[in-house]
Amino acid sequence: MAVFLTDEWFSEVDRLTAEAGDLNLPPALANTKINLKITNTANGDVNAALENGVLKKGETDATTTINIDQETLKAIALKGDMNEAMNAFMSGKIRIDGDMGQVMALQTAKPSVEQKDLFKKIYAMTEQA
Repeated sequence: MAVFLTDEWFSEVDRLTAEAGDLNLPPALANTKINLKITNTANGDVNAALENGVLKKGETDATTTINIDQETLKAIALKGDMNEAMNAFMSGKIRIDGDMGQVMALQTAKPSVEQKDLFKKIYAMTEQA
């Protein structure tokens, strides 16, 4: 088990992603690059990026940045709760800088079976404290 958004967690996500191979992503996910600035983590603020359908540590050359706190990201990313995403956005817990179209594309994109399997493995190895 690894604590969400720690270096150990990102390393394990990278390993699981490599093991998963081709995620058979729909174009809306395969072509999306979004940076995330995550606040309120045990290690301070964390920069990450959603690229090629997976969350990676660090930033990418994205034109969009989502500012979000750790608990909100955990509810959305690990539990797949899109209602939580909309509620968080409407209440100001999520702020988007840049190309809003990148984020809107995520709302309609359906994850592949392979991506869902990867997310299940990531969720299972994430400490739920």
